[in-house]
Amino acid sequence: MKKMKMVWGMLKYNFKTLVAFECLFKLVTLFFFTPFFLKIFNWIMKVTGYSYLTFENIFTFLFHPTTLFLLLILILLMMIYTMFDITTIIIILDQSYQKKKIHLKDAVFISLKKCKTLLHIQNLPLAFLVLFLLPFLNLGSFSSLITTIRIPEFILDFIAGNGALLSLFMIVMFFFMLLFLRWMYAIHYYILEDVSFKKARVCSKNLGKGHYFRDFFAILSVQFLIVFFYFLFLFLGILLIAFLNELFSKILLVKTVMTTVVWVFIAISFFIVTLLAMPISYAEISVLYYLRKMKKKEPIKNYKVSSSKTKTYHGYSKFFIPLCLLMILFGSIYTYGIYTGKYHLNFKIRREIEVTAHRGDSKHYPENTMSAFKGAKKLGADWIELDVQMTRDGEIIVIHDTSLQRTTGLHKNTWELSYDEIRKLDAGSFFDEKYKDERIPLLKEVLLYAKENHIKLNIELKPTGHEKDFEKTVIDLIRETKFEENCVITSQVYEVLQNVKRYNTNIQTVYVMSLAYGDITSLVDADSFSIEATSVTPSLVKRIHKEGKQLYAWTVNTEENIRRMIDLNVDNIITDQVSFTKDIIYSSKTSDLISEYVKLVEELFK
Repeated sequence: MKKMKMVWGMLKYNFKTLVAFECLFKLVTLFFFTPFFLKIFNWIMKVTGYSYLTFENIFTFLFHPTTLFLLLILILLMMIYTMFDITTIIIILDQSYQKKKIHLKDAVFISLKKCKTLLHIQNLPLAFLVLFLLPFLNLGSFSSLITTIRIPEFILDFIAGNGALLSLFMIVMFFFMLLFLRWMYAIHYYILEDVSFKKARVCSKNLGKGHYFRDFFAILSVQFLIVFFYFLFLFLGILLIAFLNELFSKILLVKTVMTTVVWVFIAISFFIVTLLAMPISYAEISVLYYLRKMKKKEPIKNYKVSSSKTKTYHGYSKFFIPLCLLMILFGSIYTYGIYTGKYHLNFKIRREIEVTAHRGDSKHYPENTMSAFKGAKKLGADWIELDVQMTRDGEIIVIHDTSLQRTTGLHKNTWELSYDEIRKLDAGSFFDEKYKDERIPLLKEVLLYAKENHIKLNIELKPTGHEKDFEKTVIDLIRETKFEENCVITSQVYEVLQNVKRYNTNIQTVYVMSLAYGDITSLVDADSFSIEATSVTPSLVKRIHKEGKQLYAWTVNTEENIRRMIDLNVDNIITDQVSFTKDIIYSSKTSDLISEYVKLVEELFK
């Protein structure tokens, strides 16, 4: 309780200065520095001769000497910029601890001077430490230029399904947590006591010794409190919206105004949490820093500020109250338009989003088998995605892995065996013993089934380097079954698509990409693009649609990601959760105003 009072006291004393700085910092970050850093990155691509980045060329780009040098400088600049945010907060909090007012201009000036010292060789590691500290201090926050990186869903699924990788991941996370605990106070020493980063690390280690985990859980508790109160505000807001809609169902004008008031309340709550998440985190660390130093009888060296004449901020309310009234006024007009049918919140859904069953209904049946494909049909999938490879004797079989080990238990590769040998293998028991009679199907079997049942196929070619006329053989099968209009050929290897187009220009091709950045539409042999969901952005969707091409998003299984793909207006969602995905797409088209408000609130957590 004593610590919480100290935290509140430090935040309260220079509260207006803290809010003014954080508001200014975030606006500058949003409208200037984020576009600026993106332009620098694009310039680096241009200098090194890359107009786009995919998984096929990303490593050659990253390990290009010029790229390494320029990216290092760019990352350093980003770290210094983020350090400027942290330094300013700590300076303001330190003045609050001393019961001294500080003007925004003074705090910024001191912070800029301090950040210049990061350019000294011995202090450079401090800039990179910031990268590792932020995830521990920014739960649910957007308070820094460097935010939590969205890890692709397929990578998380792979880690979760692999015990060794999961253990390694946990060990790495534990290592970073220990690093954080040992260096937790290093930034305070560096800023407030004007010591080198090397000495700051030693001082931090000594100060926290014996209290590492206690301090860590204290900080974690504050982070969870921030998230808890934010959720509480949002929950109350949603309840109020539902209650007011019911209470004033007969009085449209009152219902419109009251609903908008609640929405403004939710928006302001989100804005406040966004502004204060970082200051609250560092207020907690500052309190622990001062308490630990007092307990160890270590002298506290507060930062001395030669302050300019302190100015008050009484004028804030003159702007804040009218701004809220304007938000309510214009928001009410828009809400009234929604109720009366003049406006629609579903304006983003302009295209019919189709659903593709990833490797068939692989959730309920062994992947890439006829059972999985029949299951996908029962679920109402628009497309089936499947993977094909070539056997030793030139047959095209449906299987994802080059090795037969995972799905059949045989430690051989697809290209080492003939189809007569492969068709005897059990391709179902790995999933469940009741599917022990499942076999690896031929592509021709699947084509005939799809044609008979009026379902489209997404056929991914997975070359092993041991094939002969791979693309030609697949295309010939498609032509033989007269299925050209109901399938696409996809591949993660762009050369495969080029070979397809050389042989038959009428076959639709799709480039499968784990990473998509830059002008990918210049890849002319790709009629459309299948992109890992975390790489899909509004600008990318717009660019692809502008060229008259489609965007498939893979592999999308969580409600959050499905809704994000719907909002981004992708053309096709590839998923293991066919029914679930179709239900969400349907609900997004038929939802009422309350559902839309709830959905918009949920978007705030992304």
